[in-house]
Amino acid sequence: MSDPILRVEGISKGFPGVQALKDVHLEVRSGEVLVLVGENGAGKSTLMKILSGIYTRDEGTITFEGREVELTSPLQAQQLGITIIHQEMNLMPDLTVAQNIYIGREPVSGGFLSERKLNRQTAELLERLEIDLDPRQQVGELTVAKQQMVEIAKALSFNAKVLIMDEPTSALTDSEVETLFALIEQLRARGTGIVYISHRMDELKRLADRVTVLRDGTYIGSLEKSEISIPTIIEMMVGRAIDEGTRPTAREHQNDPVVLDVQNLSTKSLLKDVSFQLHRGEILGFAGLMGAGRTETARAVIGADHRDGGTIAIGGRQVRIRHPEDAVKHGVGYLSEDRKLLGLMLEQDVTFNTVLASLSTYAGAIGWMRDGKAKNQTKQYVQQLRVKTPSVNQIVKLLSGGNQQKVVIARWLMRDCDVLIFDEPTRGIDVGAKEEIYRLMQQLAASGKSIIVISSELPEILRVANRIAVFANGRITGTLRNEEATQEKIMHLAAHGEEE
Repeated sequence: MSDPILRVEGISKGFPGVQALKDVHLEVRSGEVLVLVGENGAGKSTLMKILSGIYTRDEGTITFEGREVELTSPLQAQQLGITIIHQEMNLMPDLTVAQNIYIGREPVSGGFLSERKLNRQTAELLERLEIDLDPRQQVGELTVAKQQMVEIAKALSFNAKVLIMDEPTSALTDSEVETLFALIEQLRARGTGIVYISHRMDELKRLADRVTVLRDGTYIGSLEKSEISIPTIIEMMVGRAIDEGTRPTAREHQNDPVVLDVQNLSTKSLLKDVSFQLHRGEILGFAGLMGAGRTETARAVIGADHRDGGTIAIGGRQVRIRHPEDAVKHGVGYLSEDRKLLGLMLEQDVTFNTVLASLSTYAGAIGWMRDGKAKNQTKQYVQQLRVKTPSVNQIVKLLSGGNQQKVVIARWLMRDCDVLIFDEPTRGIDVGAKEEIYRLMQQLAASGKSIIVISSELPEILRVANRIAVFANGRITGTLRNEEATQEKIMHLAAHGEEE
């Protein structure tokens, strides 16, 4: 067993009113993947920001390559050999790959920046890392996966000995994930120590040499590869065993009224005669591979994307939905897959984000919002949905991912939507918060709401959906009742369109 290249002992960090970390320990060895797990709010991000020089610690020691160090800035941490790749990438889309990698460190010739030297230097780095990218290509033209590769190359251009990766696969397709994992194997073979933060248990099983668990800002324990057990890790994360419940059935809703009836929905770009029905109190899952048409169908239904054919009926009456505002008027709420970009106003507080779809209800005579009324209503939903927040005045970006998602749900409940479309509802959310979201969806369905769940995680679809519509190449290739569905059957239908 090699000595740790990085050792953290007794780290504590507090903010006004919050103790984010208390006596935390962590070790990273050369050439290993240490998976760091914990619920949202467990302190993972705070610890990583300390290690990357963004925050300073209140107490404790950091030892790097056998020497105690002070990390005072991100640049100092990078120069030392510790680099972080954040979940939200920090690239400039209008610059080239080479310019992004060496920004602020460009080679100079005769007092002027040398593009030729810059591109040659970048090409040598990419070749060494076996990353297939053109140094001269604009980053904005790259796929998300290739942008991720640019971030990794940028980190390793500092000769990183410890690389921190925060939810690196959250926006990648399956094939792109495989490319990333292959690169991680190369880095491990070269002796780079990797701290890998993820909520995905399948990634943990595949990548981890060791697992370290944080809970409520404290160190719970570490497991070697031979000791790794998913139930054990989940119990360490949440402090209790998770009851995954029983899978729902379709039988209980087959005779209930049809709330949403979509027939022959088509778009020029992708969708071809998509038809489905959603019953009152039912959860209908949309499954399929990336780009198969799941989100595109939802966006066409709510009027966010133009449709070229098809009809939509709500409550037995055909309706015209040309804009998302029309959908809301007809009682259809959409929870975007990218809650930070499209679902929330991150710099606004919980109250504003909750009443956003109901502003007219809380507007006074001259357009001012009735603040007291809005806050009182928001408090009721915060309590009902068990949103963990100091108050309804809290800025939303300071909440955990699971609680941000609950704020979006509260918005559509306040609007009293009968149909709720959840697009990737638990992306970036920890296992404990996932179960809360699942229970919340089931409670909403039990109260008479009708729900569509779009998810790339088949266990999630099987966990919550009464029926599952499977998409491939812009079509629904089959619909399964939960009681007959398996991951194999779903994947067969998802691949069916590729075979034709």
